[in-house]
This record gives sequence, C-alpha cells and structure tokens, in this order.
Amino acid sequence: MKGRRCANPVAADTIAGVPMIQLPSRIRPLAAIAASACTVFLLGCPQQQTAAKPPANSTAPALPKTVGGNNAQTAEQTNPRIAELIQQVDRSYRSGVQNYRAGNLDGARSDFDHAVDLMLTSGLDIKSDPTLSDEFERTVDAVNSLEMDALKQGNGFSPKQEETPLEAVNDLTFSDATPEQTASLKSTLNTTSDLPLVINPEVAGYINAFANSRSFTAHMRASLERLGKYKDMMQGVLREEGVPQDMIYLAVAESGFQPQAMNASSGAGGMWQFMPFKGAYGLERNGYFDERFDPEKSTRAYAKYMKGLYDQFGDWYLAMGGYDWGPGNMQRAVQRTGYADYWELYRRNAMPRETKNYVPQILAAILMAKNPEKYGLTDLHPAAPVLYDTVTVDYAMDLHLAADITGASMTDLVGLNPALLRLSTPDGVPFDLHIPKGTKDNFNERIAAIPVEKRSSWRFHEVVAGESLDQVAQLYKVSAADILAANDLPANSAVEEGDDLVIPLVSAASASLHPLQYTTRHGDTLVTVADRFNVTTENLRQWNHLGSGTLPLGRKIYVAEPVRLAPGSRGRKAKTASKGKATTSHSTAKKTTSRKKTK
Repeated sequence: MKGRRCANPVAADTIAGVPMIQLPSRIRPLAAIAASACTVFLLGCPQQQTAAKPPANSTAPALPKTVGGNNAQTAEQTNPRIAELIQQVDRSYRSGVQNYRAGNLDGARSDFDHAVDLMLTSGLDIKSDPTLSDEFERTVDAVNSLEMDALKQGNGFSPKQEETPLEAVNDLTFSDATPEQTASLKSTLNTTSDLPLVINPEVAGYINAFANSRSFTAHMRASLERLGKYKDMMQGVLREEGVPQDMIYLAVAESGFQPQAMNASSGAGGMWQFMPFKGAYGLERNGYFDERFDPEKSTRAYAKYMKGLYDQFGDWYLAMGGYDWGPGNMQRAVQRTGYADYWELYRRNAMPRETKNYVPQILAAILMAKNPEKYGLTDLHPAAPVLYDTVTVDYAMDLHLAADITGASMTDLVGLNPALLRLSTPDGVPFDLHIPKGTKDNFNERIAAIPVEKRSSWRFHEVVAGESLDQVAQLYKVSAADILAANDLPANSAVEEGDDLVIPLVSAASASLHPLQYTTRHGDTLVTVADRFNVTTENLRQWNHLGSGTLPLGRKIYVAEPVRLAPGSRGRKAKTASKGKATTSHSTAKKTTSRKKTK
C-alpha cells in the first residue's frame, strides 16, 4: 500500500501547490519525502518492538555535553566540584542508555533517576551556575525522551508494531477464482451488511489466497482482536456521519487498527493513513501532538472524508478507489472512459494496479471478518473497549501529574493518548487529554489546587497508610518544609492516610529553580525581592497579604504562588470507628491544617 491518504482533496496530489502528476517522475519521490520530513523528524521511523526491549530502530537522544567541552573546561577551572558532579551525572546517564538499549528498562530507569538525583541532592545551586543548569536541563530532556519511548512499549499502542494484513501478502501470487470457486463462496453474501457486497472472480480470488496464507490469517486475527478496542466508537462515528458501518474494515488494510502506524516512504500515519498536511479536516499537528494518531478524531476525519467522496462519485466502490488513488485521479478516469462504475474501470485498466486490487482486497477482508469461522479465524478474543473521559487543557502539564491525580499508571495514560508526542501537554494550545473513565471530576477538582504555571513541574501525592511527611519528601527529593509551604500549612503539621498533597518539584526550567519561600534580610524591599525572584510587587502583596511596602526583617514570605486548597478540602477525612461512628479529630489545630482527600 502506498498509504497516500489525505483529508484534503486539493492537497492530496500536490506538493507546494504543484500537482504531483505534473512533477517530473524523478522528482516525485523526493517531493514525497520532503512532504513527510517533519513527521519522520518528530516520530522516527517505524519501530519493530518486542516485549521488554527498546524499539529495534530506536536511537537514544544525544548524550548531554560533558566535561571536556568549553563549558566544562570553564567549570573545572572555576569549580572542580561542579566538574566532578557533571562527570558522575554523565556516567550514570550513559549507564542508563546502555541498560535501555539492552532492554533492561528497570535498570535504565534507576540510572536515569540517579543522574537527576545527583544534581538535586548535591547541595550546589543549580540556578546560579550556567554549566550545571544547562547540564540539568539537557539530562532531564534526554531522560524524558527515552521515557516516552519506553512507555510506548508493550501497551498495545506502539508505533507500527507489525505489518498490516495486506502488507503481509503483498508478494502473494494468486489468480482470479474459477466460476466454480466463485459460486461456492456465494453463501458468504448471506451476511448482513450496510455496504453493497459482491462475490466476483476478483474478490473470490483474494478470499482464496488470503484464507490459504498463514501470514495473512495471523495478521487478520491480530487486527480483528485489536478492533475490539475501538469498534463501538468507530461504528458510532460512522453512523453519525452517514457512512456504512462496514467501512471500518478499510483500517484492516491501512493500519491493522494500530493508532500510530506509520508509512516511512510516504509519511502517511495513523489508523487511516492520512498524509501530514496541517489542518486537514480539523486534524491538528504540531510539535506536541498529532491528531492523526487519535483514534476517535482520525476516525471522524476519515468518515467525513469518505462521505465527501461518496457525495462526489455516488458510489462506495469509487469512493474507496478515490481514497486509495486520490479523488482527482479517480474523477479523471471516470471522465476519460465515460463510466462511473468501479468494475468497468477495472476491466478497462483505467486505474493503476494497486487501486485495481484495493477494492477487491477490502471486500475480501470484510467478508472474512464477518464470517471468521468459515475462514479459519476461530477463537478470536477481541480486546476490551478503550473507555476514557476527556478534559481539554490549554496549559503545559507534565503527564506524571495527570497520572498522580487520576491514579493511572504512566503506561496506561500514554496508551490513552497515542496522539501525544511528548510527556507534556503544550502551553497555550488546547489539547483533549484522555484520562481513565470516571476520573474527570477528581481531575478538575485536584488540578485546580495547583497554580497553572506549576503544572509542568509539580506533582500530586495521596498519603498512604503509615506514610510520614518526611517519607513523602524523601520520595520526591524535596524538603518537608517546602511541601508544607506549597500546601499553605503551618510548620510541624502531620499527615494521615488519604491526605492530598501537592509536591513542589524542581523544574528543569531555570526560572522555576528558586524556592517557594524567602526569609527577608536587612535592606530588602518589595521591589528588590520581586526583582530577585522575577515576580511583581503585586504578586508579593497578594501571596503574603501585605498591606504596605515594608518588609519586616527575618520574616518568611512567599516568592512563588502558594497553593490555596478549596475551602471544603482543608478538613481531615472523617474516620469511621468499628461501630460505624465517626471519630473526632485529635485537636482543633490538626483539624484545620489537614487535607481532605477529594472524591
């Protein structure tokens, strides 16, 4: 399959506004590669993946610059301790990359965590030293890139894990079925379908070839089982757009129902193999996400596009041919021959070989999918439907925070969002984030407790039984005092099971590497403190309830926005005694300083 699908009839066969058909034959392949270069840059080449191993064709991000470069030489001359720290970080990172490439993901994760921890626990001021700050940002960026690759393994949503059924039999030799063979398959037409189905020698020939191909039946089985994740959603979308339900089976040929399937030669991608043309049928594509890989949005685009082709040609077979060949080419074939009939165009060789074969292949796949036991596809085990809530976010948010808030694993959250290309949502661009079904209310309530500008670095933690504040602080490599300050709690506050805490992690961005609180010194004013921490004097007044411009000496003040928990979330969860009666809080002070778990 060429995979040349475009939801824009004009752009489908053009490069930079020039129709592909008018380009010299030697230039067309280069033009197609140029059109898909951005996709390859963002997503990489198709990856053959196996359990617990990195993609076979994957390449680890470039190692952070280490001692030996100009920056490192300067650091060594001015502070040997920093140079030694960077060497240690580099060794730990390299060890992580080696473990990653060897398939030891747990070891890789441990090494990467250690690389970051070395800097966070060094006692050095990351923000004040440009070399150390740059090293920190490079390491975090590289680790995040590898983590995204690792998370996409084994979750059922990985890019192009296997060939599609039709790609698996591209070299299969076959001939049209005999009249006797065609007649014997006529009973297959008894199946119910909202799409006109035919059994002719061409379709029957593919059914015979497919049914006798172990590779095809294996891939067909995998596709039909994977379809279980999306079938209800797809049929609902096609019904709403006025497209026959059985048109979902075009995805058998296009992607095998793999949301992130990629065609390396053309740049086409997603379940329906759309070309990477920006904005086609409302599919957004940028450096953070590619909606061609969103199963629901891409299916909506496919249905609208297919309905448009049907409205243009008045025939579903011509619409399918136009989907493969391009509507302009199909329209010209109809005008050239005078026949608006797919099978007549087939007999007159008015279409290229691939398009001639495309519709019979699709019809054969549909008939086999609707009669699986007749063709050896027994004991199918369809995957469970993918269910989710959707929240639209227009701010930068680390996916780890969304996982904390919803209680999902990172693997599951990445799996629910195959369109997301990074472990963060973009800032200022709306993105429909899919979260586990039933967690939307919790998400909205909990995310409101974290300042917008902190959602890309802070985390959320629910205290478990027997866990102390110091243990929580150690888990996230922050101080207990910073946790208390971030949650607007007095010193020495205790935590209990079920308490919700926001965790003020250090951000990779140097602008976020200053503390949450600052103790005023002699000569400090609102203006000098605001300038030091890159905030406004109005921010300081608001965060610290200051009525004048005077700062008392030795007072701790907020220099970053503290979390203001919702009024109803400040009290401790009611504890239930064995007889079902609620117990009273230990003290008035504890009651007013605790966090209630939000449900």
